[in-house]
Amino acid sequence: MHVLFVCSGNVCRSPIAERLTRAYAVDRGISHLTAESAGVRALVGFPIEPIAARVVEGLGASADGFTARRLRPEMIKRADLVLAMTEQLRDRSMELVLGTSHCTFTLREAHRIARDTGARTVAELAVARRDYGPIEHPNISDPVGLSEAAFTQVGDQIAASLMSLLDVLDLESATNPEVDEAMCPDPAPEPEPEPEPVPTPDRAPTPTAAPTFMLPLSPRPLVAARAASSILDYPVTW
Repeated sequence: MHVLFVCSGNVCRSPIAERLTRAYAVDRGISHLTAESAGVRALVGFPIEPIAARVVEGLGASADGFTARRLRPEMIKRADLVLAMTEQLRDRSMELVLGTSHCTFTLREAHRIARDTGARTVAELAVARRDYGPIEHPNISDPVGLSEAAFTQVGDQIAASLMSLLDVLDLESATNPEVDEAMCPDPAPEPEPEPEPVPTPDRAPTPTAAPTFMLPLSPRPLVAARAASSILDYPVTW
């Protein structure tokens, strides 16, 4: 199973979850459990926040070599399970790649559904969520800018939900890659716009020769010509 953790800056909450998951896999010899993390507004290239690094170390994992990354569609597509730190981040992830709601949860949401319903796979979590309804306190707040005690509290919250969730999930269950491609297809390329017709210069309409009317002789030719011209709106010749 490959798990993707999502937070805002990818320097605190999601790195803690990622490194705890990796340590969990190593400690239990679970080679098929892998993890990565990213942020919707990531501080790309930054290391993990120093206080968060100490929290990771205190929880028995390593923060060495971590570099923040921005959340990208291909990360979501290759994940069997996406765990966000807040509902807003969860929804943002689902909007980025449509058709992934079946495998996207907040960390606390997935933990409580698994705990209360007995769901053991990602598919079972998705089915159980339909009837479970909203949970209380689904978010884990960002501690950046707060005290070290706040970081420690966040680390404990992540560890409590994550370890319990990993303990009950069937970690060998993974979404078939073919199913993933079917449920998360790449967007079809937009058709190229048809070339606009080249405008042709306006041409003045070719004047139509006015017909010539031959009127019979009249004792008052000038009056007759003027009358005919005003009625027909054409020049009259004699």
